[in-house]
Amino acid sequence: AAARRARIPASMGGPPRRLERPGSPAPPGLTRLAGRRYNSASMAIAEPADPGDSSRSASRRVAGAAGLLMGTILLSRVLALPRDAIISGRFGQGFESDVYYAAFILPDLLFFLVAGGALQSAFVPVFTEKLTRGEEAQATRVFSTVATVMFVLVSLFVLAGELFTAALARLTTGFEDARLNATVPLIRILLPAQVCFFLGSLMMGAQNARGRFLVPAMGPLIYNLGIIFGGAVLAVPLGVSGLCWGALAGALAGNFALQVWGMRQAGLGYHVSFDWRHPDVMQVWRLMLPVVLGLALPQVSILLNRMFASALGEGPISAITRANQLMQVPLGVFAQAMGIAIFPTLSAYAAQHRYAELRATACRGLRMLLFLTVPASGFMIALAVPIVRLLLEHGRFGPDDTRMTATALVFYSLGIFAWSAHAILARGFYSLQDTRTPVVIGTAVTAVFIPLNLVLVRTPLGYAGLALATTLAAVLHMGVLLMALRRRLDGFEGRRLAGSLARTAAAAGAGTLACWGAASLAGPAPSGPVQALKLHALCQVGLGLAAGIGAYAAAARLAGSDELAEVRGLVARRR
Repeated sequence: AAARRARIPASMGGPPRRLERPGSPAPPGLTRLAGRRYNSASMAIAEPADPGDSSRSASRRVAGAAGLLMGTILLSRVLALPRDAIISGRFGQGFESDVYYAAFILPDLLFFLVAGGALQSAFVPVFTEKLTRGEEAQATRVFSTVATVMFVLVSLFVLAGELFTAALARLTTGFEDARLNATVPLIRILLPAQVCFFLGSLMMGAQNARGRFLVPAMGPLIYNLGIIFGGAVLAVPLGVSGLCWGALAGALAGNFALQVWGMRQAGLGYHVSFDWRHPDVMQVWRLMLPVVLGLALPQVSILLNRMFASALGEGPISAITRANQLMQVPLGVFAQAMGIAIFPTLSAYAAQHRYAELRATACRGLRMLLFLTVPASGFMIALAVPIVRLLLEHGRFGPDDTRMTATALVFYSLGIFAWSAHAILARGFYSLQDTRTPVVIGTAVTAVFIPLNLVLVRTPLGYAGLALATTLAAVLHMGVLLMALRRRLDGFEGRRLAGSLARTAAAAGAGTLACWGAASLAGPAPSGPVQALKLHALCQVGLGLAAGIGAYAAAARLAGSDELAEVRGLVARRR
């Protein structure tokens, strides 16, 4: 009976339940992988080694892989800054920028509804399990079948979207006829990119499971280059549609063509296959189904924010989109990198029934992530105005637009730490091949999030209330996910996590005060030319970050933070 329970993930039916006691041997009759281990530095199967490999050692290797990813993702986020600067300078924060950002609502909604957000989460654990067991042919079969079926399905949805764009756009925005008519042709340009995103997501997940992270991480970088090219070159003759053509070209080059090359370099094959009833492929569908039927807060939050903001006149939809993009910088650099790096390791531990190591690695990753993102929340709040002024204020983007975007950024930034925790907590469930539990939780929180938007957008906060609603929902989401995963793993090192978070919060408070104080030394913004404004903002950001990071590190050292030593060790190894 124990063996049967261990084989059946919670996502296949029945209420969520605890696993066998972490650290206990696998139940009799289950296939053991005692002669192999998972090398989490590269996330690839390594040579036979001591099966008692410690979670601390594995976590160090995860940190090394995360460090590599942080560098590549940081480069991508840095490229996003001139992208946003070009868009804001050329189109300002009004009619044209509103229709551009609104044009992404329908394509993003399609990506979400056809389980784009669940594709990697459902595919990687099954694919990793096959690789861990040395079943290369089965792994190729799973990838090929899922890729073939999803290509056909997504292509059909894209075709339907192209045929009924106007009606669908009317349902997903609150635009009047003028803005609606300007949005429709942009949507038609962007829709085909979803095929590239779906297939690219699958290929990126396969490469990550193989231990190849660099090529997948380059995809968003190429995508941003495409938009930059569209804004700097194509927008001159084509206007705002040039941005969309650039986005389509970037998706084709970075998310599809580059990933095809990466698959070949990783030794991963593909063949056309419609064997969608194969047991391993059916397991992927079973894992995806709850996400398709449910509402995952991380995927729908910005979509819902844009939908509500589109009915508030010109400006709000651009302001919350830009603020959200700025908030995504620390999330991408820290949370996305850590989540990608740790996911195959957690999946391998789950496949080997090494639940104690899974729990320890996940908890260690969460502590490290909070150590990095709690102060990031404080720094973004303290420097919201100078950050927006430095990066966006020029051309048609004026001081009023800066204040509008910075206000939204403050409320979004309050939730950076909570959003980052989702990267670890959700993947803890996904590694156990349980997609149902996080989706049930996400759907319940989204049910709270929607009326919260309706209430807060009617307060004096207005559009900024949408950002506050997002943060409140993110904190609730984090708390419920943490409690559920703790129950599922029969513990989650709660005292150690609480102690670490308390030390991190105290040190982050000191760092935030130092950041704000140092930025204030630059004095009020000058009233001269834009170059003087930019220089002043640069001084504020530079002084604030230098003082804030220094004070945070000193306070963390005084508090005896273990995570500070981890970060210093990681930096030393990178040198």
